[in-house]
Amino acid sequence: MADLAVSAEGLAKWFGEGETRTFAVKEVSFEAYFGEILYIVGPSGSGKTTLLSMISGILRPNLGKVKVEDRDIWSLSDDQIADFRLNKVGFVFQDYHLFPRLTTVENVAIPLILKKMDWKEALDVAQQYLEIVGLADRAQLPPVKLSGGEQQRVAIARAIASRPDLLIFDEPTASLDGDTGKKILSFVKGHILNERRCIIIVTHDSRIYEYSDRIMKMEDGRLTGIVKGGSDEE
Repeated sequence: MADLAVSAEGLAKWFGEGETRTFAVKEVSFEAYFGEILYIVGPSGSGKTTLLSMISGILRPNLGKVKVEDRDIWSLSDDQIADFRLNKVGFVFQDYHLFPRLTTVENVAIPLILKKMDWKEALDVAQQYLEIVGLADRAQLPPVKLSGGEQQRVAIARAIASRPDLLIFDEPTASLDGDTGKKILSFVKGHILNERRCIIIVTHDSRIYEYSDRIMKMEDGRLTGIVKGGSDEE
């Protein structure tokens, strides 16, 4: 059995109070392991992104616990949670969130600068990660000069540059055509996943289900089941 990366117990999140209270996540419990790609799937409004935010240290739950590597993250101080996000979690956002006025290599260097690495050293390390994702020759270009698939790979390089244990993707193929999306996920599974990294992906895209190890289904804020991945069928 692989080592446990994330353990969520009874997570609940609501917004508003009294008659206006709306539940986004309703007492969800699950585990994720190092060396696996876990998908979270479900219709819009089912609580997927809210759940993702709670396990990654962005959004505090109203109820429940989140342990990452057996550390209860929501028992930490605000500064400790910020440090946890910087050092333990890598994010790949749906819209990439690349800075248009920076070059590709400068975009990848951002988390290293936040960790107070020297600027020149950060650029050297960022260049190495661009090589990992096959974009070493795009280092000096601005994001606008890259294709959607290339921008996604830059976002992946930036996310892994700080060597996170937990890598989180929010709708990674939403802006990509089917073939490009499959190439990105094939690359992630073949080159980014390792035995000391857990990857959690929120997606609506059944075309990339084949790259998952397990698929966690949500509806109306609840976990409705966890099934084996590796199939394009729900």
